[in-house]
Amino acid sequence: MKKGINVGLLGLGTVGTGVISIIEQHQQELQHKVGCSVNVKKVLVRNLEKKRGVSLDRSLLTTNPDDVCQNPDIDVVIEVMGGVEDTKQYLIEALRQKKHVVTANKDLMALHGAELLRIASENGSDLYYEASVAGGIPILRSLADGLAADRIKKMMGIVNGTTNYILTKMSQEGSSYDDVLAQAQELGFAESDPTADVEGLDAARKMAILATLGFSMDVKLADVSVKGISSVSDRDLYYCDQLGYTMKLIGLAKRDDDRIEVSVGPTLLPNEHPLASVHNEYNAVYVYGNAVGETMFYGPGAGSLPTATAVVSDLITVMKNMKLGVNGHAVHAPLHEKVLKEDREIESKYFFRMRVTDKAGTFQAITSLFAEHEVSFEKLLQLPIEGVEAAEVIVITHHTSKENYEQLYKRLEALDVVENVESSYRVEGGQ
Repeated sequence: MKKGINVGLLGLGTVGTGVISIIEQHQQELQHKVGCSVNVKKVLVRNLEKKRGVSLDRSLLTTNPDDVCQNPDIDVVIEVMGGVEDTKQYLIEALRQKKHVVTANKDLMALHGAELLRIASENGSDLYYEASVAGGIPILRSLADGLAADRIKKMMGIVNGTTNYILTKMSQEGSSYDDVLAQAQELGFAESDPTADVEGLDAARKMAILATLGFSMDVKLADVSVKGISSVSDRDLYYCDQLGYTMKLIGLAKRDDDRIEVSVGPTLLPNEHPLASVHNEYNAVYVYGNAVGETMFYGPGAGSLPTATAVVSDLITVMKNMKLGVNGHAVHAPLHEKVLKEDREIESKYFFRMRVTDKAGTFQAITSLFAEHEVSFEKLLQLPIEGVEAAEVIVITHHTSKENYEQLYKRLEALDVVENVESSYRVEGGQ
């Protein structure tokens, strides 16, 4: 193995700055772990004049991606620039140049991960992407290595810090969604365009990556059922609390008899559930294995240094593989054929909040409709609305199929005594 490993970076934003800081400050530890130094050889940036959070020799900066991807002196390309189509081409070029790649790009891996991993394998190159899911939490490494001997049957967790921050503040402080979102943007927890976060797309990409690795199936983003938090109201959260639940944006990947479901959506959890106590921008993932039982991974889901730590950890793995001469052998094609569950096979409990006519016979009409669909009540609240002849009915059901739930929802909306189904969410945990 060479005395020093040369790396090139694509991007020098928040994460890229953290990566360089760790490499510079941890040289002694890096040399101790893998027996050689790490040298930053070239860094792709958009603007050569921009002030950086780290001090770099200007000669290391470039605006030409070929200076990184085709540079014969560079062994490992670290991609922290984001984006999809252009970035994909840069990484394909780097892999075809027999370079190893480390990326933090969840969008890219969710959409094109299978293709990039195949190209990496064909060229004897490593491609690692731990930082693409849950920031500094080593969840992908744990699935690939620590739990490799087990059969994963369920993964459930909070994988988006922005939405967790918003729901935490709404629940604990009684603030409105719009007010908390504005606060999150001011603090840098949410982007100026928060759509990918609040509508669940960011979490869905991460769940596609987790499900692909955990189930060894080629799970696509389109396979994930997605619902965001933009319609969650303070009334919903008030009733959640009254009934002993906490709402979180939960990513769920579940396997039963080799048929899978993958979803993201606002979900009610019993207050005693460990995920209910994960607050603010923190992430946590529960993994259920046949042999190990339940394990939980918790930590910061974003930020410069937590994410950069995951990137550098992948870099260390690449360097160890170089030392052993086993690069390119960690990539495996999915073992199992992907079979998605039908709606009739997906079971859960559900929360309904309805505005109904406050008159005799209303409750009987609603209970009759639930009975017709063979859905029973686990918890029930009925409260009058002051100043009008209307009431709110809040129901948590026992388990029923998604197919049955959707049919019931439509029937409720059409029922004369129901003025509106204000909201409805999945309920997880508990008996």
